[in-house]
Amino acid sequence: MGRLKEALEARECLILDGALGTELESQGYDVTGKLWSAKYLLDNPRVIADLHDTYLLAGADIVTTSSYQATVPGLCEAGLSEQDALRIIALTVTLARESRDRFWTTVSDEEKEKRLYPLISGDVGPYAAYLADGSEYTGAYDLTTQAYKDFHRPRIQTLLEAGSDFLGIETIPNIGETKALLDLLETEFPEAESYISFVAKDDGHLSDGTPIEEVGALCQTCPQIVAVGVNCSAPHLLPALLARLQTVTTKPLVAYPNSGEVYNGATQTWHQAPDNSKTLAENAKIWQSLGTKILGGCCRTRPADIAYLAETLKK
Repeated sequence: MGRLKEALEARECLILDGALGTELESQGYDVTGKLWSAKYLLDNPRVIADLHDTYLLAGADIVTTSSYQATVPGLCEAGLSEQDALRIIALTVTLARESRDRFWTTVSDEEKEKRLYPLISGDVGPYAAYLADGSEYTGAYDLTTQAYKDFHRPRIQTLLEAGSDFLGIETIPNIGETKALLDLLETEFPEAESYISFVAKDDGHLSDGTPIEEVGALCQTCPQIVAVGVNCSAPHLLPALLARLQTVTTKPLVAYPNSGEVYNGATQTWHQAPDNSKTLAENAKIWQSLGTKILGGCCRTRPADIAYLAETLKK
């Protein structure tokens, strides 16, 4: 049994860390451009490590590597060789592991009895993240199955070889990429564990219009997928989406929304007021009642949100 599945069976819930780019931006760092926060892996990786430290102190059980935007094509376009691009992707795991190990030395023996030894999730974003045009929120791109596999394969392999405990495949907006990723896991990475989460345009459909039940049913049959859910979607959409998933899968669910703001891919800015009708912790209790065991926050959420979530759910 893999570490993620073991933790899901042993714990009532697992707390994910939160957004990296949002927090970097709040500290005055420029996260514009095609690499977003991943550009700091090239010249200032310490700031990424500091954010991992912050989320661990906030109570996160899962440290997500900073590889969402770190892809071989994207890094090569920034001037790196393919070998150096893979080295940078591996660095994202090293930074997360070192932060975890550094944090664990500060935890008392009494606290270690209560707390999960943090897990490292190798972050796999959609092809659209490489495009950096906001199309993960529309799903309006279409590659062949082989092209999707060729894009995702080197990053997945590198993240696993570098020591990720499992993969976190996230913000997937269309069914074509979903099918390619599931097939890639089954045929080329049969020993890997992963959760997968989708981005939705309404309370029943992925960004490309696919009913969420359709991708949920596909995930139910994939042994490498141990949990399935929704991320970077408005909080008010999640109850219906999770309820729909619950009708087609017996696997634990995943929920980590954005703030409810809307992303403009052309300007790389967020608009519309955040949804403050409920706190993240209040929403999380609703999602738990629908079978959700991995909970956190995505874009525009902060370490304070994760700290309050962890404190509330682990009482």
